Amino acid sequence: MWNNITSCSLWRLSPSFMSSRIQTLTPLFIRHYKDFCKNRQTIWTLRNSLCQVLKKTVPTLTCNMFPHCFVSNKARYGQYKKTFPVLDGSIPSVCEHVFEENLRNSEACIQSFVFEIRYSELLCKVSKGGGESAILRHTQRNKKLLVRERLRMLLDDETFLELSPFAGFDLPYGDVPAAGCLTGIGKICGVWCVFVANDATVKGGTAYPISVKKQLRAQQIAIQNRLLSIYLVDSGGAFLPLQAELFPDQSHGGRVFYNEAIMSAMKIPQVAVVCGSCTAGGAYVPTVAEETVIVDKIGSMFLAGPPLVKAATGEDISPEDLGGASMHSKVSGCVDHFASSEKEAYECVRNIVLTLNYELPPEETLEYDDPLYSAEELLGLAPRGYSYTLHIKLILSRLIDGSRFQEFKAEYGTTLVTGFAHMEGHLVGIVANNGQLTHDASLKGSHFVQLCSQRSIPILFLQNTAPHAPEPTSLSQAEDHTNRLKAQASMMAAVACAAVPKITLVIGGCYGNESYAMARDDDCTGDDSELKHLKEKLDEESSAFHSSARLWDDGIILPQNSRKVIAQCLTIMKQQKYQIASLQHYPVIRL
Repeated sequence: MWNNITSCSLWRLSPSFMSSRIQTLTPLFIRHYKDFCKNRQTIWTLRNSLCQVLKKTVPTLTCNMFPHCFVSNKARYGQYKKTFPVLDGSIPSVCEHVFEENLRNSEACIQSFVFEIRYSELLCKVSKGGGESAILRHTQRNKKLLVRERLRMLLDDETFLELSPFAGFDLPYGDVPAAGCLTGIGKICGVWCVFVANDATVKGGTAYPISVKKQLRAQQIAIQNRLLSIYLVDSGGAFLPLQAELFPDQSHGGRVFYNEAIMSAMKIPQVAVVCGSCTAGGAYVPTVAEETVIVDKIGSMFLAGPPLVKAATGEDISPEDLGGASMHSKVSGCVDHFASSEKEAYECVRNIVLTLNYELPPEETLEYDDPLYSAEELLGLAPRGYSYTLHIKLILSRLIDGSRFQEFKAEYGTTLVTGFAHMEGHLVGIVANNGQLTHDASLKGSHFVQLCSQRSIPILFLQNTAPHAPEPTSLSQAEDHTNRLKAQASMMAAVACAAVPKITLVIGGCYGNESYAMARDDDCTGDDSELKHLKEKLDEESSAFHSSARLWDDGIILPQNSRKVIAQCLTIMKQQKYQIASLQHYPVIRL
């Protein structure tokens, strides 16, 4: 490693200079490097220690001449960020009337988004969980905190990225949000964490199929980004009338516990708080977690509660005796910490996070320029129908730092825009539709995605496709169609294999090859009422709320909030850079 040639390239010194010093430096480096490998020193302590040694041994050396593999490039690159070309985001004068019409339409949509429910009103309804009577029973009779109050006691601040808040709101499980759990990402003691918190005001926290799907998605995000997982468990287990839809299959309820074991083997910590009655499957989550806290008087765990014990054996037993905090902390050992109150339990969780031995760098405030154009103008760029594509560079100029964009292959495959930009200081590769995904555009996208993967740059996909043309009717059209499909397959493979974080933002229509038939009106047959019903059904199922309710995405955001949300995602994804990859192949086994 430290031969003369390597030293010359790393230190920028001549071999003759280094040859007289290498015998002195080598033992010193090896000793300090061994301390680093044994986790006795952080990388920054190692750097500073070696700098002090080098100053004494080689007075002409400075810390700025330290090996490049240990030196941050942020300062070196920061001064060059402003050299990217600036996008022209001005609205053409001939399009101003369209912009004004789009703006009025967007503002009207925000006020009455879908199903005659306002966007803000729907958020409010979802945040209230099971309704006023359920909330009163939860807080007054059961003496428990609401799920959002619990999160506020855990989090460092109000920053919380909620995942899929509308999941299940229109599914036929009753007149309240059917998910029964809240998932999201926030910070505890400076560490980004994924939260899965049962909302017992929604049918006692019982799990519906959409609840399981929502929890599995949160675990998937935790695995992909190596994020600590916090479970606030207050659940009655599976909703038994629907057990065939949520229990037996590979991606059903049992997958939650499988994921917990896999995450533990990957050294992704998991902490659970038993803050309510946890029955059947609800009891497995805290038991499989690496470390668990239980709240006295309100926390309990059992496979079958007192009513089932009475029915099966005739024995009368209280929840506390059957599976309360004292029993599990003193007798069974299923929990690790006894808390006399919820406040004490969440303080305990924060202390547990402090024991994870994470070596995160100090929080830094990245310097960046705001876009040259207002994000509020995105409302005027959103078209009134899915049959139109957005002017993608007008969108980008209102999202990226300084509206600066280093475009890649600008003159080739122009229906796909690719290039590099910064989002609140974070470098990101952008792949944005600007029409149909043609043969040339697909090859261009494949090339660019591979570049991002090679350079470890996160990718932001902006989906904004137009309806496809009809199926080919001639041999030449069929050949073009086949070539386009092959090129698209190449891009799909590149995207699937790119080992970098990926964010997808759907900003317009999102059509695939399977939508060819639906785009062809000329060949439709049937009476008018049947066609009208089909159109209404397609319109309803194309709405953002329909897809978000079924967890086809991670949530709906307003256009003007896009930049903030994307930057927050990039910040969260960056945390895994500072975590040591696992060499362990088995989970923490509780008992």
